[in-house]
Amino acid sequence: MKQIIAMGGGGFSMEPDNPLLDRYILNQASSKEPKICFIPTASGDAEGYIAKYYAFFEKQLCVPSHLSLFKPHVQDIEAFLLSQDILYVGGGNTKNLLVLWKEWGLDGIMKKAWEQGIILAGISAGAICWFEEGVTDSFGDELHALKCLGFLSGSSCPHFDGEEKRKSAYHQLIDSGQLQPGIALDDGAAVHYIGETMKRIVSSRKEAYAYKVERNHVGEERLETIYLGDEEVPT
Repeated sequence: MKQIIAMGGGGFSMEPDNPLLDRYILNQASSKEPKICFIPTASGDAEGYIAKYYAFFEKQLCVPSHLSLFKPHVQDIEAFLLSQDILYVGGGNTKNLLVLWKEWGLDGIMKKAWEQGIILAGISAGAICWFEEGVTDSFGDELHALKCLGFLSGSSCPHFDGEEKRKSAYHQLIDSGQLQPGIALDDGAAVHYIGETMKRIVSSRKEAYAYKVERNHVGEERLETIYLGDEEVPT
């Protein structure tokens, strides 16, 4: 079963005292003690980011690891990644992530992992990378359209409520035809796909939502979102 869980923001790095989204990701694995690998390429493999990952996931029922492309410690990257249950991609510079993944062959490995049923998850850059297109600040202060991996159709925008310029930029890029219509995610919201079909939207905060964003004559539609603090974690 092909699964992707894309988070607009949140998780261990943004909400260290709120484990709801990260535990949701772990609970989607078929293993009771899933192997989860953090891939922090977009941050330049920032050591502090990796430390936060281990600080959280070492306390959970799972087997955490990470993959560094800046300080390689794995000889057979493909075999290592395909042995995991979950691949969790961190935030940062999406453009750099895509360039490095292509150079190292991770774009193809990720698709193979997805097709083999390994869960792909990620936040911000690690969320939009799975779509055909996304909104990114990879080029500096301004927000731009970016071609991504294309596992999921349409476009995506993270931090929809968390960064001042995100909402207006996403609408403008869609209205001008620079981006396809797509889905926007507040910080704390995540969309869960089975194959290319949206299964559900979950959130770690009551006020966090996802939105379907169309061209200007339609605008945006808030989508039904399950707040994980009120519900049993769905499977």
